Amino acid sequence: MKPSASRMPVGFVGHGNPLNVVMKERSAPWRAWSSTLPRPSAILTISAHWQDTPVTIGRTRDHDELLYDFYGFPEYMYRIGYPAPGAPELADRVEALLTPHTAVAREDRPIDHGAWVPLIHLFPDADIPVLQVSMPLPMSEVELYDLGAELSPLRDEGVFILATGNLVHDLRHANFAEDVEPPAYAAEFDRWVSTALRHRDDAALADWMDAAPDPLRNHPSAEHYRPLLVAAGAARREEVVFPVEGFEHGTIARRCVQFD
Repeated sequence: MKPSASRMPVGFVGHGNPLNVVMKERSAPWRAWSSTLPRPSAILTISAHWQDTPVTIGRTRDHDELLYDFYGFPEYMYRIGYPAPGAPELADRVEALLTPHTAVAREDRPIDHGAWVPLIHLFPDADIPVLQVSMPLPMSEVELYDLGAELSPLRDEGVFILATGNLVHDLRHANFAEDVEPPAYAAEFDRWVSTALRHRDDAALADWMDAAPDPLRNHPSAEHYRPLLVAAGAARREEVVFPVEGFEHGTIARRCVQFD
């Protein structure tokens, strides 16, 4: 991993099925992406799987336990570890940045699978301090974008801001038995998002429920899309690359975004 010499990029990762953590064909693209990233001083992550209100700062001590927020998986999935250091100083900095604009709470919550599944492969040595904050459900898309902008100064302090969700997340029509070609509506939505990102049409990204094709079909609930807005806000107008693309199970996008 390259040492950080300047402003850190911002990332969005399509984390997908929790089993991706042990599937080489799914995790290999994350490891390839990792090899191109500068080494951060700390990682701040925002996951689709934590929507507490107000903005809540999670565990600041070492991550000697994880949140296994899924059910019915093989027993070994509940024994996976990621013993990264905690980030109490980053927590204080996040609170200082946000409290002039919004309420902030704290909770000793372990990081969830939306964070640790990709982190295990993006930063496999588990030696970089990690902090997770919640994505408040009542915040509008524009407010989430602004939240990202308020966190953006952390990038100049070596912090990698990593949002995690999926840009298409239709579990109702997923084929969990195998990976299949995405249906037309899913492929079209993925193309729409990638085009808006390339053009940095952040207004369209925030107005996705009206601007995007078949939004409710691709996102029966919005929580896996909305972390993208935090990432976009933290990287206003910066160019994007897509280090990972494609689909799993037909209707879950794997697209990852790097803003720099």
